Amino acid sequence: MTVLRLARSELKRMTGGLLPKLTLLALIMVPLLYGAVYLYANWDPYSNLDRIDAALVVEDTGATSSNGTELQAGKEVAESLVKGHVFNWQKVSSSDEAEQGVASGRYAFALKIPKDFSANLTSPGSFDTANQAMLNVTTNDANNYLLSTIVDKLTTAVHASVAQEVGEETANQLLTGFGTIHNQITKAATGAGQLSGGVNQLRDGTVTLHTGTSQLSQGAAELYNGQLKLSDGANQLASGAGQLDGGLQQLKEKTATLPADSQRLADGAAQVAAGNAALNTKVQDVVGQLSAADQSLRERVSVANTKLVEAGVLTPEQADKVLADFDAAAASGPAADAKSKIQADAAQIQQLADGSAAVSDGAAKLAAAAPALTGGITQAATGADQLASGSAALAAGQQTALDGSARVSAGAQELDSGATKLESGAATAAEGAGTLTNELAKGAGQIPNPDDSQKSSLSKVIADPVAVSNVSQAKANSYGAGLAPFFLTLALWIGIFMLVQAMRPITQRALASNAPAWKIAVGGWLPFLAVSVLQASLLTLVVDVGLGLNPAHPVLMWLFMLAAAMAFSSLIQGIVALLGSPGKLVVLILLVLQLVSSGGTFPWQTTPQPLHVVHDVLPMGYVVTGMRHLIYGADLSLILPTVMGLLGYTVLGAVLSTLAVRKHKFWTLKSLKPEIAV
Repeated sequence: MTVLRLARSELKRMTGGLLPKLTLLALIMVPLLYGAVYLYANWDPYSNLDRIDAALVVEDTGATSSNGTELQAGKEVAESLVKGHVFNWQKVSSSDEAEQGVASGRYAFALKIPKDFSANLTSPGSFDTANQAMLNVTTNDANNYLLSTIVDKLTTAVHASVAQEVGEETANQLLTGFGTIHNQITKAATGAGQLSGGVNQLRDGTVTLHTGTSQLSQGAAELYNGQLKLSDGANQLASGAGQLDGGLQQLKEKTATLPADSQRLADGAAQVAAGNAALNTKVQDVVGQLSAADQSLRERVSVANTKLVEAGVLTPEQADKVLADFDAAAASGPAADAKSKIQADAAQIQQLADGSAAVSDGAAKLAAAAPALTGGITQAATGADQLASGSAALAAGQQTALDGSARVSAGAQELDSGATKLESGAATAAEGAGTLTNELAKGAGQIPNPDDSQKSSLSKVIADPVAVSNVSQAKANSYGAGLAPFFLTLALWIGIFMLVQAMRPITQRALASNAPAWKIAVGGWLPFLAVSVLQASLLTLVVDVGLGLNPAHPVLMWLFMLAAAMAFSSLIQGIVALLGSPGKLVVLILLVLQLVSSGGTFPWQTTPQPLHVVHDVLPMGYVVTGMRHLIYGADLSLILPTVMGLLGYTVLGAVLSTLAVRKHKFWTLKSLKPEIAV
């Protein structure tokens, strides 16, 4: 018995009458009913959301923005929602009515825009009263659980749209404020430049001031030293003036009789001078007479000699010798001595007469000046007294001046110290003013000053800084296309599973033959493969043509479906052949495990860790992944390894079927009468 004859025998049995044919046709339609109908019902549910009634309550009273613009954000949002036709919006007058409508199921959900919605949107313009604008959504999972998720997406979109629009306005105002700040900082930088110039002048002035205060301090110190010396001199002057005053008072007292005494002295000196003058006259007469006598006597001797010479008594030489002897005798004799003494006394008397005359004149002058002298002494005494009083006052005033000059010197030193600090501070201020000018200029350059077009562009970026550029390497065209890989795979498994309800994994006739076990196993599997191929082909055709799946690789998708049908039919036929009726339960359990681990809806990585092992072991997850790549046009490099894996599952099913043949070749009572038959 050949493999094809075994398979043809089973297929002939399934097509031997009308009812078997209808049964086979129904089995072929099972995947179509499960997969295609489900996908048809859920192909594009989001396009029909406008059939869902939703309550819309607008309580917003509007607001006025900071630039005076009237804002009716609530009404604008409501009009945008109604025009969008995402839901069948029903405007409701009050929140209570909307709440009751959601509770009763009249409305699927309610969206309420509160009265302060616009006011809160404009509040970011004030730092003190900034509040978030709220959108209140009321849902009821009793109406539909997934609807809450859809509504969340809708409100998120509304939130993003309103936030972007208001954010643009706020950002525009912010950028306008930056421009104002830029202009003010620029003015501040200009003012700081002027301030820097003034402070530099102040610094130069403080340098000059410091130089002057240094000189003032030195001068004040010199003034103090001079005042100190002056004070000492004033004290000495006061002391000397006191002594002078005392001496002059004594002199005044002692010279009180000076005029009378000097007058008497003058009178006596005049008398003495007169007497000395008379005496001098007489003495001079005597001296004259003596000289005349000597001259007369010599003349007589000379005359006598002349006569003697003439008489011849004497020779001229003798006469000259006599005259010479006479002169010698007259010059050295007692008479000569007496004459010399008289002449000397006469000279002294002459001097005495001259001195007494001078004394008389001086005494007269003294007598004449004595009253003036005593008056001067009196005046000097009075002046000395005044000088003593004045010098004492001067000494006291000079002490006060000394104290003042000490204070001036100390103040000048403090002033110089302050000028030093002022100079240092002015230099620091000049440096700081220069730094302030530079930094303000830099800051003004760093503060943005956008024009209207830049503000418009920047405000959009600030309001919505993140733009998502979606690059879809592979994309499903609809919600149904997104579910298609999972439900096509699931429908194929269920359809093949339904075959075991009407088709025999292994015929008793084949078991009774002497054919090899592997031929019997393959012959029992081929009818399952033939019907599953029809199921996969019909399902693929209806989904592609009827529902418009439009896979990226339609032929490869169909061939991949056939490979999946081959692996599923081999596994299911082998399990049921080996285990009998309990095997159907095992296939059902495998179906449930693959439902939750294949990643048909949520990624399989999100399932609990034990299910990851199930995903790695069972074939449905690989088939779902391969279908996605073929339908959406993704990378096809994993298709060949997946097909090889499906061949492996096919071989595994064949091994199980072969073991089943060997097991069932030996009949037992359980074979004739099984404990359970499903």
